[in-house]
Amino acid sequence: MAEIKFGKWLGGGLGWALGGPLGAVLGFALGSAFDAASVTVQKSDGTTYRPRGYSSHAGDFAASLLVLSAAVMKSDGKILKSELEYIKKFLALQFGETQAQQQILMLKEILKQEIPLHEICIQIKQYMPHSERLQIIHYLFGISKADGHVHQTELQTIHTIAGYLGVSDPDFGSLKAMYFRDVNSDYKILEIEKSVTDDEVKKAYRKMAVKFHPDKVASLGEEMQKGAHEKFQKVQEAFENIKKQRGFP
Repeated sequence: MAEIKFGKWLGGGLGWALGGPLGAVLGFALGSAFDAASVTVQKSDGTTYRPRGYSSHAGDFAASLLVLSAAVMKSDGKILKSELEYIKKFLALQFGETQAQQQILMLKEILKQEIPLHEICIQIKQYMPHSERLQIIHYLFGISKADGHVHQTELQTIHTIAGYLGVSDPDFGSLKAMYFRDVNSDYKILEIEKSVTDDEVKKAYRKMAVKFHPDKVASLGEEMQKGAHEKFQKVQEAFENIKKQRGFP
């Protein structure tokens, strides 16, 4: 079987994403079936290596983003230009324009496939830390709102993905409230009821600040922390809004 220089498509080394259902979807997108034994990963310095074991890499995260992005985009039966532009902009910020163009080409091929969503998510859950799975859900909400409208079928797909990834309903609700505001959004972001005491608000803020701290995704590299900073800022804003409403220091 011919070797595939796969790293150039995803902007980082690959580990566990090379195997299982995720690897099968990616391989089909490149027009070639493969497994870990037949893949050569190309590093940024031009050298290549055959991945061993299941260490996590930025490429694993990027691969997961592409496949789950396709699942969300396909859920309402139409692929919107605004969604593709949102994803391209996101990828360009993370990996640079050249990598983003290659990744978009791969995404378009993935969109032609049937995606075994449950199996894909089980694989991601097995190898990806919880903090990185939260980051993926946050990103998927951005796709859903890319054209400024709420797409219920896409939101349902994101909720399904979150469940498969082991993201709790309170965490899902917190991330959703960062994109879709209502009168209780600040409380939802902190995962508390409006009836809680001021001390409970402070306790919830400290808990969420730890959960969504950018350092939680530091292993993916500095560029991947940008979205995490956005989540962290939303938690801070929610706390400040509640403080202002209640008038406590």
